Amino acid sequence: MPARAITIYRQEQTQHQSSKHVVHHSRKSSSQVVKKKQVQATEAMAEPAYTVPDFRERAPEGMQEYQRMAAHFGRDLVNLQQELHRMKVATHEQVKNIEITREVKGMSLRKDVPAEVPKAPDFLVSLRSHTVWEKTPVKLFCTVSGQPNPIVKWYRNDVAIEPLSAPGKYKIENKYGVHSLIISRCAVTDSGVYSVVATNPQGKATSKATVCVRRPQGGGELSHLPGQVPLLSRVHRSKLEVTLLDSFGVTFGTEGESISLVANYVVVPDLPNLPPEVMWYRDDTLLMASRWTEMSIGGGVAKLALPHLNKDDEGLYTVRFWTKDGTTEHSAYLFVKDATPTVAGAPGAPMDVTVSDANADYVLVSWKPPNTTHEAPITGYFVDRRKSGTKDWVQCNDSPVKVCKLPVHGLTEGASYHFRARAVNKDGISLPSRMSCGVTSAEVESDVEVIKIEGKYDIAIRQEELQGVYVTIPGPPTNVHATEINKTYIVLSWTPPSPRGRAPVWYLIEKCEGDSHIWQRVNTAVQLRSPRYPVFDMEDKKSYRFRIITINKYGSSEPSEPTAPIQKVDPYGVPSAPGQVIASRNTKTSAFVQWEAPKHTNNLMGYYVDASVIGSKTWFPCNHRPYKHTRFVVHGLVPGDTYVFRVQAVNAYGLSEESQESAPLFIDAALSTPSSPYGISLLNCNGSSMTLAWKRPKHTGGSKITSYYLDKREAESVAWKEVSPSPAVHRVFTVENLTGGVFYEFKVQAVNLAGVGLPSEPSKAFACEAWTMAEPGPAYDISFWEVRDSSILVQWRAPVYSGEGPITGYFVDMAKKGSSDFVTVNAEPVGHCYLKVTGLEIGASYVFRVRAVNDKGVGKASDVSDPVCAKALPGTKEIVCGVDEETGDIFLNFEACEVSETSKFSWSKSYNEITESSRVSITSSGRKSKLTFVNPETEDLGIYSVAVTDTDGVSSSYSVNEEELNKVLDLSYNIRHPTVPLKTELNYEILEKGHVRFWVQALKLSSSVNYRFIVNDKAVTSAEGCKISHDVSTGIIQMTVEHFTKASEGTYTIQIHDGKAKSQSSLVLVGDAFKVALKEAEFQRKEHIRKQGPHFSEYLSFHVTDDCTVMLVCKLANVKKETTFSWFKEDEEITVDVPPNPMSGSCSLPIPMFSRKDQGIYKAVLGDDRGKDTSVYDISGKVFEDIINAIASIAGSSASELVLQCTPEGIRLQCYMKYYTEEMKTSWFHRDSKISSSEKMRIGGTSEMAWMQICEPTDKEKGHYTIEIHDGKKPHSRTFDLSGQAYTDAYAEFQRLKAAAFAEKNRGRVVGGLPDVVTIMEKKSLSLTCTVWGDPSPEVTWFKNEQEVLSDDRFKITFEGGKFSSLTINSVYVEDSGKYSINVRNKYGGEFVEITVSVYKQGEEIPEPKLGQMSRSAPTPKPATPAPQSVKTPTPQTPTPSIKSPTPTPPPSVKSPTPTPAPKSPTPPRSMRSPTPPRSMRSPTPTKK
Repeated sequence: MPARAITIYRQEQTQHQSSKHVVHHSRKSSSQVVKKKQVQATEAMAEPAYTVPDFRERAPEGMQEYQRMAAHFGRDLVNLQQELHRMKVATHEQVKNIEITREVKGMSLRKDVPAEVPKAPDFLVSLRSHTVWEKTPVKLFCTVSGQPNPIVKWYRNDVAIEPLSAPGKYKIENKYGVHSLIISRCAVTDSGVYSVVATNPQGKATSKATVCVRRPQGGGELSHLPGQVPLLSRVHRSKLEVTLLDSFGVTFGTEGESISLVANYVVVPDLPNLPPEVMWYRDDTLLMASRWTEMSIGGGVAKLALPHLNKDDEGLYTVRFWTKDGTTEHSAYLFVKDATPTVAGAPGAPMDVTVSDANADYVLVSWKPPNTTHEAPITGYFVDRRKSGTKDWVQCNDSPVKVCKLPVHGLTEGASYHFRARAVNKDGISLPSRMSCGVTSAEVESDVEVIKIEGKYDIAIRQEELQGVYVTIPGPPTNVHATEINKTYIVLSWTPPSPRGRAPVWYLIEKCEGDSHIWQRVNTAVQLRSPRYPVFDMEDKKSYRFRIITINKYGSSEPSEPTAPIQKVDPYGVPSAPGQVIASRNTKTSAFVQWEAPKHTNNLMGYYVDASVIGSKTWFPCNHRPYKHTRFVVHGLVPGDTYVFRVQAVNAYGLSEESQESAPLFIDAALSTPSSPYGISLLNCNGSSMTLAWKRPKHTGGSKITSYYLDKREAESVAWKEVSPSPAVHRVFTVENLTGGVFYEFKVQAVNLAGVGLPSEPSKAFACEAWTMAEPGPAYDISFWEVRDSSILVQWRAPVYSGEGPITGYFVDMAKKGSSDFVTVNAEPVGHCYLKVTGLEIGASYVFRVRAVNDKGVGKASDVSDPVCAKALPGTKEIVCGVDEETGDIFLNFEACEVSETSKFSWSKSYNEITESSRVSITSSGRKSKLTFVNPETEDLGIYSVAVTDTDGVSSSYSVNEEELNKVLDLSYNIRHPTVPLKTELNYEILEKGHVRFWVQALKLSSSVNYRFIVNDKAVTSAEGCKISHDVSTGIIQMTVEHFTKASEGTYTIQIHDGKAKSQSSLVLVGDAFKVALKEAEFQRKEHIRKQGPHFSEYLSFHVTDDCTVMLVCKLANVKKETTFSWFKEDEEITVDVPPNPMSGSCSLPIPMFSRKDQGIYKAVLGDDRGKDTSVYDISGKVFEDIINAIASIAGSSASELVLQCTPEGIRLQCYMKYYTEEMKTSWFHRDSKISSSEKMRIGGTSEMAWMQICEPTDKEKGHYTIEIHDGKKPHSRTFDLSGQAYTDAYAEFQRLKAAAFAEKNRGRVVGGLPDVVTIMEKKSLSLTCTVWGDPSPEVTWFKNEQEVLSDDRFKITFEGGKFSSLTINSVYVEDSGKYSINVRNKYGGEFVEITVSVYKQGEEIPEPKLGQMSRSAPTPKPATPAPQSVKTPTPQTPTPSIKSPTPTPPPSVKSPTPTPAPKSPTPPRSMRSPTPPRSMRSPTPTKK
């Protein structure tokens, strides 16, 4: 309420109280002084926030003193608590004494009366039951006697009535022993049992009566609904008079949308700064502004905005205004349907998520289940939680819970949470519900007690501090029991222990099965601080006992008393199905449904009502939130449709079985008596009679009005007389036998099937004087049809009095509603009684009047019409003109947007009703009506209209002009004189044997179809070489010519007769078109002959295998064992390792290591005694490029990361892949610049890898290197960063290898000349000579059996020119046999070569040679590509460490020059021979002895 209004209210309240309590003014003043002093004392004693006293921060040595003082204060506190209790008791007694004193003082003021005999209360006149209409008052009264005088209290439904709780609603009086209760403006909710109780010391008496408040028919839906809005419990006054105008009606919305409920009002006085106070209710809950509801008021509009609809918002909404006389209010229902689920078939979202039983780390979340009509049954629910201030939702349960509540534990104490629920069925998970209000997990039961002393001090004391004994160990919990039991879980609950042991406590739960005494811990991993805990892991059909142990930092308590055996069961289950469902009419778009409550309610939450249109077999929900009562008004139904209804009961376990269906109900307004006619007007008077007309009642009562009763009276009289004993059938009636010059008043009552309705208001006083004016009288019965958004058709009836000449036309005047400024619509008078008014403002309301014209002038205007709004009815449809596809009849068809049970379709031409006509026929059924022309001609041109009676003006018109008529006549002629519709014209196709098929396809053929083919003006019949047939199911007619030759050139025609329908189609095959067909036919004929022997069903093609082998493949057909198959390249036969097997149906030629040399023309030849077939494949150009691209795609996908390899010439980057050939589109890049092969940068590769070598690298060659293999569609790239430490290590390795290669090139070695084995006869001379080389010249040493040979008389060693060395032995003996060797070396190294010498005696058999070691070293590969093998220096005393080539995974002992190891898979194993030569050879120098 605005501040100003509050001030006025308080001033009035103060004045009222001061005038009423004048006697007690002094007492009241003194009490106010005392209260004022108390307030001042309280303010003076107010202290800042509590601070810890110094003595509480004492050192350990002061603890003894502290404990002594604590004990002292504890005793004082006990005494203080006892004193407080004594003061409470004393105060209560004092209050009682004051009340008695006031009663005695009041009695002393009365006059003394003689003492009477005490008597119990007795009702002389008891209460009487009443039945009243809504918004009318009712008075209940009784007379009671008794001595002393009884005290009387009034009750409604056993609830005491407090007049101040509903200002202006109730008034209680007591006059002369008559007690009365007056209820003003009764509402339906005031129905109930009222009782009055009289009490005195001698006894008590009660009288009861029933008050039934009914609503008149048409009063709205709420007459069927239970209590709406609770009455207020506080006094409220308003100086404003508020009148409600247009208000919100029944509203439909969808989850996620926004909607506003608006109520317009008029307030007197209208003060801009003082709007009336308004309250909004949903069902019986007062709404407050929140994120879900926004309220505003001002400018004559009260609005409730719901920015994000949810099913929680569904319900009966009421707006209540405070007025001078009490309250005024309006109610309507809001329906909210489910939003479209994210998964088809998923259920709707749950609703009304609430949180209860909040504790330190536990809450109980509950919700209501959604309705399911066509969705699969709900199998469970998920619950999510979110901490306030965060956006992340966390799922609380791992598996769906089947009951609509879930205990959630493990929460953070003191944190605030929101919860939501999601439903699950076999198709998916629903959208989440609206989140709950925030709830804080906090301890509910505290051991801290707050004591107030004289209203000034708040003292917080722990219960342990009131005890005399200092207890540290907590006691066991008590009252351990299960508060929730179902098949999913149970919830244990207990009372916290007392005492708690002066420290925070937590709990351990133990269970045992049945009557056993083997206890097991339940919450081993959870420290439980709340006296609640859900237990999920219980086996079915087993009972358990539980006990609780309390623990704090000092120790644990004894176990509590165990519970009785507990078993997981559903104590309730779903409710039973509701009883009989009865549906009855309510309005044109709603029905009243009521049902019997189920026999077993099982904690019922409410009901869901479903409806189905008869014949559809599809059910849809009528409400989306459980409704608590057993009667409901279903809105949003289609007028004229017939529905059945069913009901399901809802509780936490789900939905019950469906009730039985109701009886079918046709949707229309409930049957009642009609409302009163109105608008009585005088049409003519001749001095003794009057012709009257009146308007139809606005509400017909759901039944056709059959007649009218008229009453009359003279204007000066109050008595009404019946005009005629027989009622009037039409709304125009002539009243006879009137007295001239007398004024008469009239009233009318309408009659329908339900009876006689209310009488109209009395008409104006009409003078019975003869009309003699020359102008015509007024037109009457103005009606409106074809109401659209910008146009209206106005119709009227001609005046009864035409004046002194015939009526020649009419003027129509128009004005907006509420205005008297009429504007003539037509400039020239119209000669008929209708006019279509266009150019209206959409949604605006207008009134009309009509003036008739004759030769004498313009006559008297008709009465002003009722207002009409320029807005089309929802679902309005127009007349459609069409032609019947079977008969060819031309018709006009109309479908009404609404009908009633008594509705009829009224067709008119030029707005003159068609009753009987030979030109048209009319048929109607349900919502549809059809006007069919018998023989349409020019005579039938004009405007045709249709109107549906007993509706809100459902109508439409259609203008049939000459152009439209000619169009539909042509269509009708085609239907009555049909042609066979062809889907395709005559066409041809060449078949496999060279046959030619001519065919045509009709959209539809009957089994009695006749046809013939004509070729060059000659009919063709089915014979040898020509076959003709048809297929009714496909509509195809065909002719197959087996021998298509040059003589077949010409024109082909087919003529079709199917019943009355005919058709013809031709095809001209001459000239070039015929040549093309003939060539194709000859080719197919040859193909057929080819396929008689072995042939290729698929010609040669290629594909590349995973190992990059190119396969030429072909498929064979019609082969046998004798069939041969050969491969050729450039006409030379190819010999393959595995002979082709034609019987397998396919043959393939592998081409491994494919390269440019494999280009050429390949040929596959297949043949046997039946014939031969050949397939040729040219691998060149585009085909060659496609093969290379296919290889590149596989090789590029398999390419390894770049690997660094050092050589004596430089640094090499290698990329291993399944296969590499130089024809592949391979590019190398350095810092995004393409590299061309040169002396500096060499590019090459092997079949296993591609490489790029940097010769004599410098710092300029640092950076990123990339290889890119393009397969024609996408590139395959690999990159290596040659910089930093990687470059440094690689460069060092390159320098080392370069030096080693130089040494290898210049070391000492044996070039040639020495044999491996020498066999010589004794006493012969032996000369071992060889050529050596080295730079510088090497040193040469000879050995025998590893002992150095020195030159002497027998052994002569020579070394000439630094190139030739020899060992000569004069006269050898057997003892000279052995292993001789030569060691050639210089500073770069050397070589060791061995020779085996065998000496035999003369006459002995020459021995077979026995080889020693190889006489010469293995041929040294070229130094340009050294292999990564180990190297040793020539001197064994200082061997260099072995160095291996860098591999993707080097051993830990060897430092790799690459920064990161590369993958293993694309790199060959280390045992494989590297394509580069070894860096050095083993030194051949032997060990000296």
